Amino acid sequence: MTAMSDKARPGHRGTGREMVSGASMFAGAALMLSGPLSILMGASGIAQDTLFSFSSHYAYGFGLTAWGVIHLVVGMALVVAGLGVLTNKSWGRGAGAAVAGISLITQFMFVPYYPAWAIPMMTLDLIIVFALTRFHVGTSDGR
Repeated sequence: MTAMSDKARPGHRGTGREMVSGASMFAGAALMLSGPLSILMGASGIAQDTLFSFSSHYAYGFGLTAWGVIHLVVGMALVVAGLGVLTNKSWGRGAGAAVAGISLITQFMFVPYYPAWAIPMMTLDLIIVFALTRFHVGTSDGR
C-alpha cells in the first residue's frame, strides 16, 4: 500500500512548510514599518511635541496626549499583527487587516493635526488592507 504524504492526508494541517504569499509578505513588512512609526508618533503626541498643529473647531478634537495614546496602542497592535502575518499564523491576516483598517480610520481623524504624515500613512494602511484581503495561495506547492 502506498503511503500518503502529510499534505495529501485529509484533515492534516500540514508540515509547517507553508509559505507566506508575496502580497502577505509585503503586507507583513508594511505592518512592521507602520507600527513603529505609529509608536513614534504616539510618543511625540504624549510628549506634547510642537510638531503638531490643530484647530479648536475640529470635530474629533481629542487632546494631543489622547492622540498619542491612541497612536501608541494602534502602533503596538500593528507590530503584533505584522509578526502574525510574517510568521504565517492563522490569525495574522485577519488581525492585520482589522488593525490596518483601524489605523486607517485613526489616521483620517488625525489629518488636521499633521496632514503630511496622516495622508501617506492612510495610503499605506489602505494598501495593507488590500494585500491582506485579496485571494492568496498559502502553500509552497501552489495549493
